Amino acid sequence: MIYLDQAATSFPKPGEVVEAVVRALRSAGSSARGGHELSLAASRLVFQARLTAAEFFGAADPSRIAFTANATESLNLALFGLLEPGDHVITTAQEHNSVLRPLFLLERRGVDLTIVPVDRRGVVDLDQLKISLRPGTKAVVVTHGSNLTGNLLDLDHVMGFCREHELILILDAAQTAGWYPYNLTRQPIDVLCFTGHKALYGPQGTGGIYIRPGLQLKPLKVGGSGTQTFAREHPREMPEALEAGTLNTPGIAGLAAGIAWVQSLGLERIRQREAQLTRYFHQRVQEIPGVELYGDFSAPERLPIVTLNLPGLEASLVSGLLAQEGICTRSGGHCAPLLHRALGTEERGAVRFSFSHVNTEAEIDVAVEALQRIAQEYGGQ
Repeated sequence: MIYLDQAATSFPKPGEVVEAVVRALRSAGSSARGGHELSLAASRLVFQARLTAAEFFGAADPSRIAFTANATESLNLALFGLLEPGDHVITTAQEHNSVLRPLFLLERRGVDLTIVPVDRRGVVDLDQLKISLRPGTKAVVVTHGSNLTGNLLDLDHVMGFCREHELILILDAAQTAGWYPYNLTRQPIDVLCFTGHKALYGPQGTGGIYIRPGLQLKPLKVGGSGTQTFAREHPREMPEALEAGTLNTPGIAGLAAGIAWVQSLGLERIRQREAQLTRYFHQRVQEIPGVELYGDFSAPERLPIVTLNLPGLEASLVSGLLAQEGICTRSGGHCAPLLHRALGTEERGAVRFSFSHVNTEAEIDVAVEALQRIAQEYGGQ
């Protein structure tokens, strides 16, 4: 099998991650739910994972990081916890449904929404940010890197814009956490939402949210917290404010191991290798006559993603034929409806290839040769 669907979830997971999950299952109870050894072991695992995540993201206060099930939950916590009827929020047309659907629901509840457009390459028109400003503008929510095109947003530009106009910046880092070197002590990012199972190499069902000091969210969920049992309201202090219910201790242990594994390799080494593989695939796939590529390949830096279509063929057919040869890709709409519409692929979809530093040039050669055969055998039918 050749796995080129790393933007969906990283595979294979490091052995250290698997071992950490199994070890937690065998030795940890419920975090913050008792004083016996198994409960204390779980609490220590979660505490250490919070320290590991804070160090990795450059957060000065580990308590400002709450663990969640995924980036979607984190984004829901942020959006429903910060936006009220009458507020105005700005987002972009390259967003994932984990941003768009909460915003569309909030719009129906009275939040004013502006969506900044993208061009035919999927590049966000950042000049529209200033044009979109209104007296009631409260926040900007954007994805740092597109899961469809691999395009990166100019984060420095967006951070500067939000700081200048005193807006809350909510950053969707689903694709970039574990790839981009964040430093939340220095960067004016108010809310960072991340998942654990992509570039952080943790298990599925893990993620987190960082909230800058001084900013408070209304909790989306309330209930058991392990503390302040007799209070009628859920604790307001971080991280308990956003961690109602029993935590996924084995998953969090695996996430911490994934972060440690990424740290041991070094982000710069990972990025360089993935850029090398992406360039190689991009160069080779252009050998196919009429291949359609989506995204801005002139940018100095991009995520390790190349999305394409073969002439005259549906994306689902191409991806299905590749799967028959043991090559894993992702076709369809990629939960990015507005971006597909802008690219002109709303009806057809597209085939996404996404790479990790664990992939090889030999695997890419096999994938490109398979695409060439599919184009020759099925093209024009």
